[in-house]
Amino acid sequence: MVKKSILAFATFALAVASAASSYSVTFFQPVVVNGQTLQAGDYKVQFAGDKATIKQGKTATEVPVKVETSDNKYATTTVRLNGQQVEEIRLGGTKTKLVFEKTGAGTN
Repeated sequence: MVKKSILAFATFALAVASAASSYSVTFFQPVVVNGQTLQAGDYKVQFAGDKATIKQGKTATEVPVKVETSDNKYATTTVRLNGQQVEEIRLGGTKTKLVFEKTGAGTN
């Protein structure tokens, strides 16, 4: 009985640890992510490891990111742009910042 409980707990812990974190972000204008233009609107951002996926409906864009941790929590989710290119997303309510790698594609 104890072995089953330990196995169940270990499986659950592994599932939680490997699950991607998910947050909402709103783009107020068209933006470029990984060379792809995303229209203004509400999106879901999920990240795990060094990859982030930005989804709206059935459309998904995967992009390499660097996950950084701040000393303080961000009050709101904010998006930093360079022109139309997304450079970073600071996730509100967390100390997490997603820094998007510069791909060179889509930088008009």
